[in-house]
Amino acid sequence: MPNKAVSPVSRQAPAAESPAPSLLRAGEGTHKSFEASLEFFLSPVLPLLRDPDVSEIMINGADRIYIEKAGRLTLTGIRFGLEADVQAAANNIAQFVGQPLSSERPLLDGRLPDGSRVCIVLGDLSSRGTHINIRRFARNTATPGFLLEKDALTPLAMEFLLLAVEGHQNILVSGGAGSGKTTMVNVLTHGFADDERVVVIEDTRELQVQKPHVVQLEARPTDAYGRGQVTVRDLFVTALRMRPDRIVVGEVRRGEALDMIQAMTSGHHGSLTTLHASSPADTCYRLETMALMADVGLPLFALRRQVASAIDLIVQTARQTSGRRLVTHVSEVRFDEATDNYIVEDIFRLAEKPGADGTATYVLEPTGHRPKLLKSLQFEGLTHKMNLTKGML
Repeated sequence: MPNKAVSPVSRQAPAAESPAPSLLRAGEGTHKSFEASLEFFLSPVLPLLRDPDVSEIMINGADRIYIEKAGRLTLTGIRFGLEADVQAAANNIAQFVGQPLSSERPLLDGRLPDGSRVCIVLGDLSSRGTHINIRRFARNTATPGFLLEKDALTPLAMEFLLLAVEGHQNILVSGGAGSGKTTMVNVLTHGFADDERVVVIEDTRELQVQKPHVVQLEARPTDAYGRGQVTVRDLFVTALRMRPDRIVVGEVRRGEALDMIQAMTSGHHGSLTTLHASSPADTCYRLETMALMADVGLPLFALRRQVASAIDLIVQTARQTSGRRLVTHVSEVRFDEATDNYIVEDIFRLAEKPGADGTATYVLEPTGHRPKLLKSLQFEGLTHKMNLTKGML
């Protein structure tokens, strides 16, 4: 039997707890109304939403609910009574994020008033019923100390990367889904100066830039009538007119990659972004593929030269089966004029170390390659801030 979107009327909260759509994203009042509504529509998973250690909740229909804790997925014993209850919860969430959700528009990607990211797939498209995925972001993960405590990278590599940010290097963080890319970008923004104007561009807001002067721009999908769409590419073009000192793009997925590359090569240094790729070399090819989606007819060799000129450093992240998230490579990119191809040089690389008990551990170690960034740090007058990294000179 096909699943159809069920109106929240089928399971209706008390009228006093249902805020009007005009209150969306309105601040503290919205949070309280949202929490009250959650207690009704999402009551089975309410304990999970209140658990600070749960980073992701995956509702796969009424009877299979998974959570992510410490990077590991676990099937819970929690369930909804009926598929209709999950659909009603999905419609309730859609009301709060201000997006249409129906059989004609069965997909939703948005942000809840508490900052969590939510993705919904109605049962029309899934054999197991409606899926609701809620990704939560804790502020204590957005600090260098947090990554060092989790052994995601070494103090030497951390100092190097923060100096690179301060020295206005363009850095691209790549990795698979759930590998810690967003957390890494959040941490890298600690290298921004407090008096810099930071423009953040995202499809759905996730980044937490802890600086005084931040302009947060968020793309907007079409409404129920196919109108009003604002893409990341639209926002990027606008951001260039807003006098940014730094531009942070949450993730490049399409033709906005070309705009970002051209901005990086025309004076907008010190930018940060992420993309999905499995290695530093793959990152370069993925970026050029997305730039080609802009369909401007740029020759491949010219595009590759621009990519290599735009990206100073690639930070590769990964997640182990144990749930540990870590940095596997820090690499710089150059262009080989003889072959019209990229040269990717690892500055730091994950090395295997045998433990005393016979098990292997992995540590991010310098390769001995002297990066060109060091000259930039000398030019920027930042060598006095080099402590652990002095040995790399």
